[in-house]
Amino acid sequence: MTPPVRGGGASPPFRAPGPSVQGLPAGLVSRTTAAVLDAGVLFAAALTAHFAYAAGRYLLLGPPFAMPDPAAWLTFSTAGTLAVGYLAGSWVTGGRTAGNQVMGLRVTSRSGHRLTLATAVVRAVLCVVFPVGLLWIPVSRRSASVQDVVVDSAVAHDWYGRTRPPVRPRAAGRDGGARS
Repeated sequence: MTPPVRGGGASPPFRAPGPSVQGLPAGLVSRTTAAVLDAGVLFAAALTAHFAYAAGRYLLLGPPFAMPDPAAWLTFSTAGTLAVGYLAGSWVTGGRTAGNQVMGLRVTSRSGHRLTLATAVVRAVLCVVFPVGLLWIPVSRRSASVQDVVVDSAVAHDWYGRTRPPVRPRAAGRDGGARS
């Protein structure tokens, strides 16, 4: 006979925070963690691009294999452009970056709709140029960063994907959708 397992068996699977935080404004810690994760994604992308350039140069021109050493201005301008493109593209298409996905966050307009391209680009530029704007979150009544205040956006907990704007149903036929 097998001895009983203490605690009633296997532990329950991990669950994301429930309805208690769903739809609520995201705070400083969750948004900063998401930003750090996004910085890691961008660093990995830049490192991969550097390596791909070096490998391509090696394959086309031959030895020696060497990593490129671009000027500082080129490195910073390329990194900034990559960051703005990544952030704006993520917010326009799905409302989340990889870091936001991990942390269960979604960026929307204050009305709950996805950001327009222009709004997303302005917000991304502000996030890249002025990242300490996140420090306004604890002071703000609506947990908004400086970037959110400027472009009228909001970041909310969205573990289940339910804060997206509702999809309009397709128009039914003239008879109200009844079939004969």
